[in-house]
Amino acid sequence: MRAAVLHTIGDEKLDIRDDVSVLGPGPGEVHLRVRASGVCHSDLSALNGGLPQPVPAVLGHEAAGDVIAVGAGVEDLAPGDRIAVNWLPSCGVCAHCLRGETYLCMTHVMAGYVMPRFMAGDLPIFGMAGCGAFAEEMVVPRAGAVKIADDVPYEVAALVGCGVTTGVGAVINTAKVRPGDTVVVIGCGGVGIAAVQGARVAGAAVIVAVDTVPARHETALRFGATHSCDPDSLGDLSAELTGGEGFDYAFDVVAAPQTLRAAWTACRRGGTIVVVGAGRADQFVEFSPFELLFESKTIVPSLYGSAEPHRDFGRLLALWRAGRLDIEGMISRRLRLDQVGDALTGLGSGDVIRQVIVHGS
Repeated sequence: MRAAVLHTIGDEKLDIRDDVSVLGPGPGEVHLRVRASGVCHSDLSALNGGLPQPVPAVLGHEAAGDVIAVGAGVEDLAPGDRIAVNWLPSCGVCAHCLRGETYLCMTHVMAGYVMPRFMAGDLPIFGMAGCGAFAEEMVVPRAGAVKIADDVPYEVAALVGCGVTTGVGAVINTAKVRPGDTVVVIGCGGVGIAAVQGARVAGAAVIVAVDTVPARHETALRFGATHSCDPDSLGDLSAELTGGEGFDYAFDVVAAPQTLRAAWTACRRGGTIVVVGAGRADQFVEFSPFELLFESKTIVPSLYGSAEPHRDFGRLLALWRAGRLDIEGMISRRLRLDQVGDALTGLGSGDVIRQVIVHGS
């Protein structure tokens, strides 16, 4: 089969190979034919070293497709079933799973750092987060395959697999935004637009979208933001909309030191800053003990939208069916597998919300 292989961290040119094969499925695993793969900023972070990634590797983790085969012990899926991929599958038995914090389970993801998912001749190839969606086929643990209805478009299912769940989940699951709350979202790419939509669904009265790219301001308004601005204008807009108090919730979808500081400043005393983006391990943010105490703000992480995918994918698709989540409208470009390098390069441009690699039949 064909797959896009990253050989060296930082190399923007991926190797499109046609001699790649999957490993498995082993016991408890599912072999999928990939039909659609979303291109997420985390893929770029893995490529440039912002996120750890052994190489050679097939990047991509936001995907949907059909079951080709199942390994021993998988009795509730069959060839032909339509699947959305859960890139953070839980094991069900670790301490986090037993506490109900399944989104903190690292068992299968960590296995992806030591266990190759593909072979090209004698060359073992890893899959990003144990996945590897920039390929025509992939193998995932049973918990990483969420069965969906046959009429859900693959592109919609792929985006639910990461970006939509991460953004909407940060608002609904992590922050638990209530009707009438005030919200600011910093960073309006795919996940940020999903967070804007989540705030709208939750009934937030004020939803401010912040981005350095002017073209994204109008986009955010189209998806439910009540106001939009660049970072330099946020202070004045906050004073106007909140009477100088600040927002109830600030969502940092970029997770750079300056954006986290901006989220802190924009949030009211006693408010909540939600870290949604996957920041770099070599960057740091400073807070004084004085401000932490007397501002009484809460900083909380939202990994994968604090989601339980086998529950939340269905809920998000129900909102999509009801017309309350516009997922198709988030797709800016549809590309072929051999254009995945162009897709990664295009991340951050003003006309891109989400790009999807569409695989042939």
